[in-house]
Amino acid sequence: MGEFFPNPIGANLTMTTRPPARQVAPDLHDRLRGVAVGAAIGDALGMPLEFKPPVPPARLVRAMTPGRLPAGAFTDDTEMALALADSLLEAKPLDADNLARHFVRWYETRPPDIGIHTATVLREISLGCAWQTASAAAHQAHPHSAGNGSVMRCWPVALAHRNDLPALLRDSRLQSDVTHAHHECLSACEFVNAAIFFLLAGHEPRQAVAAALEACAPPSTLRAVIEAAPRKARNELPNTGWVRHTVESAVWGLLTTRSFEDAVAQVVNLGNDADTAGAVVGALAGAAYGLSGIPAPWRSALRGEWPLGSGEQWDAARFAALAERLGEG
Repeated sequence: MGEFFPNPIGANLTMTTRPPARQVAPDLHDRLRGVAVGAAIGDALGMPLEFKPPVPPARLVRAMTPGRLPAGAFTDDTEMALALADSLLEAKPLDADNLARHFVRWYETRPPDIGIHTATVLREISLGCAWQTASAAAHQAHPHSAGNGSVMRCWPVALAHRNDLPALLRDSRLQSDVTHAHHECLSACEFVNAAIFFLLAGHEPRQAVAAALEACAPPSTLRAVIEAAPRKARNELPNTGWVRHTVESAVWGLLTTRSFEDAVAQVVNLGNDADTAGAVVGALAGAAYGLSGIPAPWRSALRGEWPLGSGEQWDAARFAALAERLGEG
């Protein structure tokens, strides 16, 4: 287990929408690439541990292993992020109608591991319903359901708006609203992408988390979970599909470790919704430590098909190139 820091997250950092030039890290491009590659690797490393109990600390899985997919393969978490990236490359600021079409195109390939809530919304859109109506109806049917299906995919927005925090916050909420309208889902996406924003700017992880909390002002329930996360013991982290638990695990992993490898390994070995928590902490840790901080065996093992059914294979180099394209603006 990583080192724990007893002091609470600071809450009074001065926040600007464009961090001063002196705070921009010289390895910005390495960090940009780290977000995209890191998210996909966290997803792939967590894939075989999904729905399983926590792995004992003495036996943490630190190698890509097969599960329901081959070793190193990414899941729907990354596929939806790639659909979001494709939409952002076509329209920035984000066009929610365009994004909904990309999501439906993916849904119609019959991905085997799509979430129930996401499938419900996308099925209605595919039948001709407006995304606003479909998303609102799903939320009204289960008003207390706040799943992690939008936070798992949100990182492309952080790269596309790496120089524009207001636009980042707006599009983070919008991409969630297409399928997940619960206020905690919207705020979680804002928070994660704001944290990436400040990490890319060169802030240390604890500073980035504090600045992100100030930037997005999440609901008190979510804020309390984020602030308490680094003080939690490993056995206190349920790591379920609830967005609150996913963000809790990701912040815990980021703030209680000192490397990309340890952050991601600690989180995915919590089991349960391991691939989604892995994708979120992978994006955050990738922004903190860069592509160069990701273990080479993990980078070389990463693989998957996108778009589904196309035969096109994605590896770490393609994710790195995508990060560069998203971050060009």
